[in-house]
Amino acid sequence: MTEQTEKRSFFSKVLDGIERIGNKLPHPFMLFIYLAVFLMVVSAVLHAFDLTVVDPGTNETVAVRSLLSQEGFLYILSSMLSNFTGFAPFGLVITMMLGIGLAQKAGLFETFMKTTILKAPKSLVTYAVVFAGILGNIASDAAMIIIPPVAAMVFHAIGRHPLAGLAAGFASVGAGFTANFMIAGTDALLAGISTEAARTIEPDFVVTPIDNWFFMSASVVMLVFLGVWITEKIIEKRLGAYDPAYADEGINDQSLDYPTKQEIKALRNAGIALLLYIGAVAMLVVPTNGILRGEEGTIIPSPFIDNIIPILLVMFVVVAVAYGITAGTIKSTADVPILMGDAMKDMAGYIVLVFAAAQFIAYFNWTNIATLIAVGIADFLQQVEFTGLGLFVVFILLVTVLNLFITSGSAQWALMAPVFVPLFMLLDYNPAFTQLAYRIGDSATNVITPMNPYVVMVLGFMKRYDSRAGFGTLMSTMLPYSLIFLGAWIVLFIIWNVVGLPIGPGSGMLLTK
Repeated sequence: MTEQTEKRSFFSKVLDGIERIGNKLPHPFMLFIYLAVFLMVVSAVLHAFDLTVVDPGTNETVAVRSLLSQEGFLYILSSMLSNFTGFAPFGLVITMMLGIGLAQKAGLFETFMKTTILKAPKSLVTYAVVFAGILGNIASDAAMIIIPPVAAMVFHAIGRHPLAGLAAGFASVGAGFTANFMIAGTDALLAGISTEAARTIEPDFVVTPIDNWFFMSASVVMLVFLGVWITEKIIEKRLGAYDPAYADEGINDQSLDYPTKQEIKALRNAGIALLLYIGAVAMLVVPTNGILRGEEGTIIPSPFIDNIIPILLVMFVVVAVAYGITAGTIKSTADVPILMGDAMKDMAGYIVLVFAAAQFIAYFNWTNIATLIAVGIADFLQQVEFTGLGLFVVFILLVTVLNLFITSGSAQWALMAPVFVPLFMLLDYNPAFTQLAYRIGDSATNVITPMNPYVVMVLGFMKRYDSRAGFGTLMSTMLPYSLIFLGAWIVLFIIWNVVGLPIGPGSGMLLTK
């Protein structure tokens, strides 16, 4: 057995251990239920010890409240509906998905992603795959299903190793998940959770969906070049020449499903509609007396920033309708709500998860345990003088580890935000900055965790091209992307903040709001 084989064997054992541990975790819905029950017991114990802390924001003494008391029992009953309907991310995400879901169901995203890859010159195919994959995350899980297999087919068609294309597609969609030039549903979802957590310290604080936009837009450029370099300099060299003898019967004869002329025309019309819409909005924002500007003629703050979600919703509807009418996927006005309804069906799992997550977060905030933990850790960190970017690098690494077991970005942030957002606010760090650090750690390890359901899907595609491929093959292929993306992202994160650049419109490292 060679040294390389031994290393792979050890790595496979580590992954097997992660898979065994991860498989023992309950469904995220049940996880929040169990955590809520655990919180009830903990709150009762801490209340019995009469633990208090001074809230530095109000200088008031805050005591832990018990969920197992009469007051707690009545709170659980009376707040159940308001916890669910008033959960900040709920309305944001559902609203965004009405537009994004319409565009997805009309076929806009699929045509865009296929066109981007299939029409690219051979020398730029890798760039097209990675770029389409990163931008494709605006379509959420749809990109996971479309990009990797299409990329494998394109690589195979031009004489390159199909597994390299598959890896590039999966890495760009998965490890680069939260980077984008566009504001996506993920931005709205995470911002809503961050807002809920921040309000335990400042009741009127708001994290907007565009608070990480500048940094995430720059991340797209960095990740595209990194993804291409990793694919061509590491992955393809390691894979070597492709041997079609191990492929499934017929896989080598498969043909690429190019978009039709009608779909290309529809994509063009959607682009024209997008430009016209952007021009119309610009007319309301750019002039100093524009109606979407602030009272003093400012853009930050302004009605434009405050109402970015409705503006984006209308944008997606306009573009989707322009595409759908031309492509024939929207034949009448009745088709629009029908397609929106189909998109909402895909959100059923999220809605169920939100119910449990909203209860847990509300209970956690009501007990004042979040304040107790945040103030205690903040005092400790100040005493040992461990603050600044070093603290956030440790936080990013913690997120990467937890992401191996909790692959739902919203579920993991719903667990972490109530503790870390108030904690870092007490150290004078902007919740949007904490959220940004979370997004880096949450994205990078998406492609190497056995708990990601799409890992199994990609493995299935791998085995179609090479029957010898196994879980270790997939992990060893994806690990370079995960580690290099993570390392480069952390470096960019540090440089960005050392220079003092804003991470989004009006949003920076420290609290300025």
